[in-house]
Amino acid sequence: MQPSMKVPVAASSAARSSTLLGRLARNRWLYIMVLPGLLYFLIFKYWPMYGIFIAFKDYQPFLGFWDSPFVGLKHFERLFSDSNFLMLFRNTLILATYNILFFFPLPIVVALMLNELRQEFIKRTVQTLVYIPHFMSWVVVVGIAYIFLTTEGGLVNELLVRFGGEKINFLVSNEWFRTVVTAEVIWKETGWGTIIFLAALAGVDPQLYEAARMDGANRLRQLWHITLPAIRSTIVILLILRLGHFLDTGFEQIFLMLNAMNREVGEVFDTYVYSVGISQGQYSFSTAVGLFKSIIGLILVVVSNYLAKKFGEEGIY
Repeated sequence: MQPSMKVPVAASSAARSSTLLGRLARNRWLYIMVLPGLLYFLIFKYWPMYGIFIAFKDYQPFLGFWDSPFVGLKHFERLFSDSNFLMLFRNTLILATYNILFFFPLPIVVALMLNELRQEFIKRTVQTLVYIPHFMSWVVVVGIAYIFLTTEGGLVNELLVRFGGEKINFLVSNEWFRTVVTAEVIWKETGWGTIIFLAALAGVDPQLYEAARMDGANRLRQLWHITLPAIRSTIVILLILRLGHFLDTGFEQIFLMLNAMNREVGEVFDTYVYSVGISQGQYSFSTAVGLFKSIIGLILVVVSNYLAKKFGEEGIY
């Protein structure tokens, strides 16, 4: 029996290095294309993470980041002991739940409906129409909502009066605030959210539908047994990612919709950070609130990813 020959460590490392360099050289244009996106995340996502230390300091711009005094959990204690904390948490939680329950399923439904259309012209026309609101700013969307819902000549209230009802002041009503906000999100973002689901539906093998039709399955059966299972993993992944931003209800929209009459049900963490943290220069406190939201999102992502894997889905990691 011949003795085994050992490859020198230096030679092995050199071989791996040459192989890596070879792959980099062969795929250099792909890496160059990836570089802008990588730089974006490094500069605007990862590098600013060191700023979370401000949440544990009494940050003063003249002293700088490192020389500002360390105060530990002082700002978190202030947040949790604030008399408005329960109101803020309740409002944020309710609006976030509304978005998950009423907004998240709608792009799936619209994508399924568009997928059933056989006339390409009609399909593309509808897609374009439902995409357009995404490109409008929240200022425009809230302005449109104001025109429709105002009591002074608003279309909705004029129709209510014409059909024998009474005018409803939607814009200052505590009862209608969350419904109006959720409806605005649905109108603006539903069409844009269908893109990923339509892409997933495009990958379904048409032979599966042909086999199902030969077995006598109608359109509803095909939808239930072929279409939905084909995009189930996509739905789960997007839901997990959505839960990571669960408490991000959106500053601009809420800020524009807020007024003195509906603040009790409309004030959320995002607007509170602006009014108390940013406007008054309390950067450490606003960072503490943002860190609290991020921790909640991280916990939700980890738990939902664990549950997804437990039920046989892939998850995000």
